Amino acid sequence: MSQLPSQPTDSNSSAATDVTPVVALKELVARLHREQNKIQDLLSSLGFALRSFNNLNQFLELIPLMATRVTDADGSALFLYKPNGQVRLEQLHWQDSRQRKNIRKALETASSQITLVPNAVPLATTTGILDAQMHRYLGPDVQIFGTAILVKHTERGWLYVLSRDPDYSWTETRQKLVRLVADQTAVAIENDELAVELRKKERLDQELEIGAEIQRRLLPRQCPIIPGVVLAARCKPANRVGGDYYDFIPTNHKQIHLNTKSGTEPGRWGLVIGDVMGKGVPAGLIMTMMRGMLRGEVLHGNSPAGILQNLNRVMYADLENSHRFITMFYSEYNPQNRVLAYSNAAHNPPLWWHAATKNVTRLDTLGMLIGLDANSQYEDGEAQLEPGDTIIYYTDGLTDAAAASGDRFDEENFVTSFNAACRYCNGPQEIVDYLFDQVQQFIGPDRQNTDDMTLVVLQIL
Repeated sequence: MSQLPSQPTDSNSSAATDVTPVVALKELVARLHREQNKIQDLLSSLGFALRSFNNLNQFLELIPLMATRVTDADGSALFLYKPNGQVRLEQLHWQDSRQRKNIRKALETASSQITLVPNAVPLATTTGILDAQMHRYLGPDVQIFGTAILVKHTERGWLYVLSRDPDYSWTETRQKLVRLVADQTAVAIENDELAVELRKKERLDQELEIGAEIQRRLLPRQCPIIPGVVLAARCKPANRVGGDYYDFIPTNHKQIHLNTKSGTEPGRWGLVIGDVMGKGVPAGLIMTMMRGMLRGEVLHGNSPAGILQNLNRVMYADLENSHRFITMFYSEYNPQNRVLAYSNAAHNPPLWWHAATKNVTRLDTLGMLIGLDANSQYEDGEAQLEPGDTIIYYTDGLTDAAAASGDRFDEENFVTSFNAACRYCNGPQEIVDYLFDQVQQFIGPDRQNTDDMTLVVLQIL
């Protein structure tokens, strides 16, 4: 009987012993769950920061903090490579504020000892150099574990976690978490570089648009009113800024304004077409420079050959330095006697449709490219035009226009189309429209011209 009271006591003790592991297991599961939620929240916050921050430095400040917290380390350091090959401590987080200054100094000293040739040193070698320097300056009490920052398969830096705990282990989970943070860092760096490139492109686009607008304003806004003739013209650059050029230049100061008939002063008009070799901004700049020089030369009263010769001498040095040349056909029309005086500097010879015979001939003289030889000589030529005759000035962008098959519109097709246009079109503007339509149909309705295209048509009334 004396043992009976002890039986419940043993039973209670056994029950308590059985309950304790269950409680411990529940607590462990709850703690792991809390840790998992904490990591998810941290990575979610990092993703939000990546989407929200426009400043790369602000985002990089978070990286060591996040790496430290998701791995339960004492601290974390972010190193980035600079364009000159130096390794620089970009950001540091250290839990113990009292030690932070010494840790920073050690890491800055370690990284300052390294200069790398970008993409010339294998990743393993780079890691070994940096690891060795960090061990040297941090001492044996600090464990270091790192992963590379890779942007488009190019190593751009390293993210390290640091711990003073001798039992700290670099588990597979911790490696994956740091790799996630490192990948977010790489995305942020790439996004920032893309944003910089986009801003550069936007500035360049704006400058190109300004250049294109200036060039459009330098080309004639409308054709002048010249007694006895009708004019039409169109310039279609391949890019926003082109190298084709045409102009109508009064040969003396007393001649009429371009948009009025009153007060007409008889006088010769310069009609010119040119093509700077190349396309885009460089060709456009040379074209702009050439326009101003040519207009000055015309006022000196020289013959067309003399004008080209002087222009060549003035522009030779600049063109030689730029490794570019200019083809140009310069002519002067006298409305009093219908004589067209001209000279050619290796440009496509204009076509002359004779109304009386319905055939086409070329206007041409011997002469080299502007800018090829400072002592080039040019020849004068003259054409006596008759009522109904039509002259077309053009650049090789039309004859060289290529279809998808690779075939070119060529000069033969152009002459045939011009002949047909002179027979059936009503006036110069219709001729210009017809020829551009013919070229576009040939290359295909959805294809863009790869070279500048310019047409000027003069028709005798």
